[in-house]
Amino acid sequence: MTRIIVQIPCLNEAETLPQTIADIPRTIEGASSVEILVIDDGSTDGTAEVARACGADHVISNRGNKGLAFSFQAGLDHALSLGADIIVNTDGDNQYCGTDIAALVAPILAGEADFVVGDRGTQEIAHFSPAKKFLQRAGTGFVARLAGMPVADAVSGFRAFSAEAARKLTVRSTFSYTTETLIQAGKKKLTVTSVPVRTNAVTRPSRLFRSIPQFLFRSGRTMIRAWAMYEPLRIFLGLGLVLMALGTLPILRFVWNYLAGDGTGMIQSLVLGSVLLMMGGLSAMFALIADLVAFNRQIAELTLERVRRMENRLGLPQQRFPEAELRRELETLRQRTEAAKTA
Repeated sequence: MTRIIVQIPCLNEAETLPQTIADIPRTIEGASSVEILVIDDGSTDGTAEVARACGADHVISNRGNKGLAFSFQAGLDHALSLGADIIVNTDGDNQYCGTDIAALVAPILAGEADFVVGDRGTQEIAHFSPAKKFLQRAGTGFVARLAGMPVADAVSGFRAFSAEAARKLTVRSTFSYTTETLIQAGKKKLTVTSVPVRTNAVTRPSRLFRSIPQFLFRSGRTMIRAWAMYEPLRIFLGLGLVLMALGTLPILRFVWNYLAGDGTGMIQSLVLGSVLLMMGGLSAMFALIADLVAFNRQIAELTLERVRRMENRLGLPQQRFPEAELRRELETLRQRTEAAKTA
């Protein structure tokens, strides 16, 4: 039977966490169990103790405040180590209706999706200003283009993952996981769908960002970085071709005037064109190097996925390896394998 673990990343949510946990259904058709995992991100208000008192099955605590993205990934890793078949992520501020978890996991239980996003219907939320609704629509459209698939609500934190999907996702952002996981899912050809979900009354302002400009800057940076990890050839080669095209224009201007007998005052066009052509050539060279790096990253991600699967089978706690640390671990594993062969 299917084991569902609902993870709740929390930072100082002692006041709202009891209602959040109370709203989570403990039985869902098609699931053998529904468990609750609370990730305490260095709270100072006793969030971890409240979670245990309210019936959370598992509580883990970060050493200090690590951020939402770190806590989200830590939750995925811990849920996988516990043997979860489906992992649901929700917020500790009771923003989402916990009773909608059954609808959220239904496409995964039916074998129709790997990754399900709860669509809040942001255009219909009364407390969203027209400007916020516009930004939500524009941002979601931008993420959909980067991911290469339709997306209904890109920044919704109410989402569900199959165990296989969770193993394939590795969040490297220090800000948020929402857009990065969607872009990764699109590039890794996971089946992603959306289901409508309800929201509760707002209990407090968002702690993730202080202002809309800050949110746009940090989200944009996260999206571009995630996209560049998988499409560096397109980005740098496109930039190089644009620079070379721009460099060709002043050079043609110089040649035209030189052949017409009036090229003495056009030397600046020759210099500008040459500089742009060199910059374009360098960008094209960087495109090839970046593509090779991206290919190596994909190999590392496949290896990490297999390591996670092996850890699950052995019942070992999962680790979040930075890439340099992962390389050392892989080299150690390779040396041990060679030693075993020669023994």
